[in-house]
Amino acid sequence: MLVARVVAKLELGGAQLSLLRVAGALAERGHRTRLLAGNATPAGLQLARAHGVEAEVMGCGVDLQWHCDPGFAAWLAPRLSSADVVHAHMLGAWWAAAMAVRGEVPLVASEHNGYAWWGEPPWAMMAEAAERVDRFYAHGPGARAGALRAGILEDCIRPGISPVVGMDARPRPGLPSPRIVFTGRLSRDKAPDVLIDAIARMTAPPPVLILGAGGLLDDLQAQVAQLGLESVVRFCGWVDEPGPWVTGSSLQVCPSRDEAFSQTAVLAMGLGVPVVGTNVDGFPETLADGRGIMVSPEDPEALAVALEQVLAGWLRPDTAAARVWARQFDTERVATVYEQDYNDLRRAPAPELAP
Repeated sequence: MLVARVVAKLELGGAQLSLLRVAGALAERGHRTRLLAGNATPAGLQLARAHGVEAEVMGCGVDLQWHCDPGFAAWLAPRLSSADVVHAHMLGAWWAAAMAVRGEVPLVASEHNGYAWWGEPPWAMMAEAAERVDRFYAHGPGARAGALRAGILEDCIRPGISPVVGMDARPRPGLPSPRIVFTGRLSRDKAPDVLIDAIARMTAPPPVLILGAGGLLDDLQAQVAQLGLESVVRFCGWVDEPGPWVTGSSLQVCPSRDEAFSQTAVLAMGLGVPVVGTNVDGFPETLADGRGIMVSPEDPEALAVALEQVLAGWLRPDTAAARVWARQFDTERVATVYEQDYNDLRRAPAPELAP
């Protein structure tokens, strides 16, 4: 089976890691991947190559994650002609794929974020693509609600699942203990700036390791310097396999302003590390039943209190239950779910489109 994977933006990020890990697992089962990207960063291209995939990139000046570009659809059309299944990730990608793919080819869409984060979504254009989507993976309540509003049939929607690797990692030698770890893109939605503000409010914070890369790095480094935290906060750069850094940590903090499904949180949970996250989108489900600690977003004071209470042992998430829950995201299990869905869609008769 040839799976054409369309991604609006190929960069260092959880959604991109997820699709590359699934592609790798399916490759071992004999399924081929053709990766087509609207835009790509050099680091994103390198990430794909590290997973054995060479991406084809259109390239343009628009953020295709949130924009519906007819030029992207035209570029995709000849490149999707030989695919057995098309799986498109992010709004701009699944809209363009819906405009470009042949009628008999199953189209799978994945959305990893809520739609209101970057402004008013293009609902009318999303509705144009809705009837062509055969399966929609919603990675969080916001993505699901947006899909329904756009006209995706409820029977076509499934909970999005992402593979999480490293849950059997051994600790990396030489790391400080105790320590707080942040893992993620250095971007506004992940809110590392809120974490730094929270650290400044703590009485005696332990070392804080920030694993990740992104456009906020310079601003964050300036923030750390302004707050006099240079001896506390350490920027470690992008880490392909964060498990050895996370395991043995005192806690993993996810201060996000928007978060549908956090591979970072699930990795920490699978390693038995307490997680402090925010009450946004998909986090209440991930951290439910005492598996983690939640605070309000955009509230560094509340975050600081929660961090200190977990460090002191006054707040104790159920790390044993969290570890069991996290194991469902094993890569082979996730790959099997997608493989079975692809095969089922290929066998199903194509729906009749409205005239």
